[in-house]
Amino acid sequence: MGERRSVLSRRDFLSAGAAASAYVWIPQPVKGYSASDLRAVTADDVVKPGVSKWDLDTPALCLDLDAMEQNIATMQATLSRNGLPSRPHAKTHKCAAIAKYQLATGSIGICCAKLSEAEALSRQGIDRILMTTSIPAPAKIRRAMQLRKVNPQFIQAVDEEQNLRDLSAAAKEAGVIADVVIDVAVGTRSGIPAGDDALALAKLADTLPHLKLRGLLSYDGGVQHVKGFAARKARALKTIEVNAETCAAMKKAGLNVEIFSGGGTGTYNVMHLVPGFSDIQAGSYLFMDMQYLAIGSEDGDEVFKDFAPSLTVTTTVLNNRFPGRLTTDAGTKALTLNKPSPRVIGEPGMDYTAGSDEFGQIRFEQAVKTYKIGDKLEVIVPHCDPVVNLYDQVYGIRKDRVEVVWPITARGKSQ
Repeated sequence: MGERRSVLSRRDFLSAGAAASAYVWIPQPVKGYSASDLRAVTADDVVKPGVSKWDLDTPALCLDLDAMEQNIATMQATLSRNGLPSRPHAKTHKCAAIAKYQLATGSIGICCAKLSEAEALSRQGIDRILMTTSIPAPAKIRRAMQLRKVNPQFIQAVDEEQNLRDLSAAAKEAGVIADVVIDVAVGTRSGIPAGDDALALAKLADTLPHLKLRGLLSYDGGVQHVKGFAARKARALKTIEVNAETCAAMKKAGLNVEIFSGGGTGTYNVMHLVPGFSDIQAGSYLFMDMQYLAIGSEDGDEVFKDFAPSLTVTTTVLNNRFPGRLTTDAGTKALTLNKPSPRVIGEPGMDYTAGSDEFGQIRFEQAVKTYKIGDKLEVIVPHCDPVVNLYDQVYGIRKDRVEVVWPITARGKSQ
């Protein structure tokens, strides 16, 4: 990873977003730059120096590029030591430019949760897509096969017999052989239970004429936020045991199990201990959020320190007239209702509540500084995935200056 990173220049990083419409802007002698102000001129390559992030119209979704790059480097270095590649989940960022950077820095593909998300990213040139959610609806199955037709590296998850048969028929209609993986459940959220039923489904996939079995996926969403590394590790390895046994049974039956994919940000440094595991689907690691910061590190610290918070929202103070209280312009529609609450950077004594649609409420007994109406704050988001989906674009920041503006390519793509 280190060798690859050393030759990936800043120019390479910026050009990775060119096909996803990176933007430059013409500086103006005013504050409060809107998104349209900053999209005044489209760049093909390197972006000219930009305005300060503190001059952005708020609420603004901001991404510290240095921190994100370091998070990706940390993930890749750890996985390289453990002998596993990454296949990060794009449901976190929904951004073609970021997906391209992940692929350029060593990821073997990306994951998508929804078909419309995969379609949007594919249109922007993302070709190595693993669709982790089964799609039983006939219309969506046909869409998935059309996506497979234009994107030969598209892989579809399945977890039910009729779904397999419908996919094979749709693949025949589209004139393709569809790559599939069996979604083998960990817990009860999705997938077919591990064991004989999963093995039988894999055998069926292997016999249907227009399908190619690539293996299985087993994502344990319930373990990712278990607090305390020891408890998280123990639970992750225990709950995946039957899935690993299913993988071994598939292999013994002569089935293709080149893919045994799963894991996440909370278990990225655990899953290499699972026999047969092929790659890690971590998503939130590149941004981080309050939920992940609370799960604890391997060294016993209560804070998860492996990755730095890179995704923030800037917000403006609208009211300071009441003692110990501030009102901001970032409420539920900017930060979601997820818990833990947002954290104001540089203000450990502030309690931020985003319960109102349009307004954030801050309570405090002591503050580091005095805030006037119009002053700006920056907060770490509660849960990065849904927060990203609230915005049309993310501002890439380096040393407090806006360097790129990337569209959230798959915003609202939840079908």
